[in-house]
Amino acid sequence: MDINRLPADAVLAANRIAAYIRETPLDYSPAFSERTGARVYLKLENLQITGSFKLRGAFNKLLVLSDAERAAGGVAASSGNHGAAIATAMAELGVSGPIFVPEQTSPAKVDAIRRAGGDVRFFGTDGLDTEIHAREYAAQHGMVYLSPYNDAAVIAGQGSCGVEIARQLPATDAVFIAVGGGGLISGVGAFLKSVNPSMSVVACQPAASPVMTESVRAGKILDMPSEPTLSDGTAGGIEAGAMTFELCRKLVDDYVLVSEEQIAAAMRDFIDAHHMLLEGAAGVALAGLLASGDRYRDRNVVVVICGANISRDALRKII
Repeated sequence: MDINRLPADAVLAANRIAAYIRETPLDYSPAFSERTGARVYLKLENLQITGSFKLRGAFNKLLVLSDAERAAGGVAASSGNHGAAIATAMAELGVSGPIFVPEQTSPAKVDAIRRAGGDVRFFGTDGLDTEIHAREYAAQHGMVYLSPYNDAAVIAGQGSCGVEIARQLPATDAVFIAVGGGGLISGVGAFLKSVNPSMSVVACQPAASPVMTESVRAGKILDMPSEPTLSDGTAGGIEAGAMTFELCRKLVDDYVLVSEEQIAAAMRDFIDAHHMLLEGAAGVALAGLLASGDRYRDRNVVVVICGANISRDALRKII
């Protein structure tokens, strides 16, 4: 993927999907600003339709397909949010096909996919296994595979979030984003750095599933196990040859790993201060900011609250 084209593609995606998604608020956070000494703003993708940023990439991908490709149908793999987004976009655009999810996927996220009209099918215990199966299924049935992150149109769609941030807070100094496959940070990071090359792009991951972080450190995509984590949306492996790996190597300035205790504490702090729900992956980005101490004191910092879809059991455990 041509990294130099990505910012322009993100703008095109923002215009293409505008009628189908919600422009989410960028809210100042007195509580997290006080904790860090930075001026902290929260990009509230937890208020996005379907409760996650994933809707951006889903709509952009389906809208750039040809009529023949849409008629053939699509196949997705997802730990939940991508599946709900794809199901919503499919229903809106008249595209059919199954959505495969790992067996341990949050019941709340499975229900969200089904409510959106998705044909949910379970396969595998790791997100990477599920992705490989879905890709093979699509190839066997002459359908389009709808990747959660390893796709130029999906990455550009997620980049529309960066287009909004740049408009809402032009003087952004740093952005904290939770990373799984790397689609969101690739799209947002590429656009924001095109506006301000000195901006810091910080990738945050749970220590229980640090696949992208360790892969970048190793200089190659690693096949490594993941432990259970509150951040189920970022858990699991990375597809071999994923374009997001090289994008993360070029765009990300720092990687922060956080413990399950840090994630839970950050989520509690957000709920107490802002009276909204967030999911574990969003807690990872907040925990990453808090773990950075006063490195960003007196600077404008954006934390992407990437989703709200959390099960009651997980919420009960955190509280």
